[in-house]
Amino acid sequence: MEEIWQRIDLWLQVNAPQIFETLQSGASEAQIAELETILSIKLSEDVKASYRIHNGQSIYKEGLFEGREFLSLNRIRDEWEVWKDLLDSGKFEGYESDPDRGIRNNWWNEKWIPITYDGAGNHDCLDLDPADGGTVGQIMTMYHDSSDRKIVSSSLREWLQKYADELESGRFILQENYGIQPVE
Repeated sequence: MEEIWQRIDLWLQVNAPQIFETLQSGASEAQIAELETILSIKLSEDVKASYRIHNGQSIYKEGLFEGREFLSLNRIRDEWEVWKDLLDSGKFEGYESDPDRGIRNNWWNEKWIPITYDGAGNHDCLDLDPADGGTVGQIMTMYHDSSDRKIVSSSLREWLQKYADELESGRFILQENYGIQPVE
């Protein structure tokens, strides 16, 4: 994970220093353990390693991942709690999603751990409860107002690796007020 983040950090320092400045230093073992306890989950070593390097963004003005905020552990908890409260209140009863093979047919699942946020209720999530054909820790999309649930990567490592490759290949640029966006 260190090599991947070094590549992302270097690109940000050259091309988007204001976003690089929002990346927080790494989380402590105690912070990681606290999140695991609160959410009743076990994070993979790759996820922990990533958060030991950068504990998300400190502010959300311009997002790191296609305009989406890279959530800190505290922000993960905050966003997860919003969805958990809605789930517990029965708001999703009768709702089904239209998932890719490997994702459960839920509107939201408490083992979907948000790692990005777009400011409008949409996330990229770690899927810690995949359906048959899925992989624990796969990255999936979760939109609050759409039933589509798509797998975007089989793991956080693969997702970050692809992102670093795409940054270096020129697929993304910084757009003021929108963060890092694909080149049109």
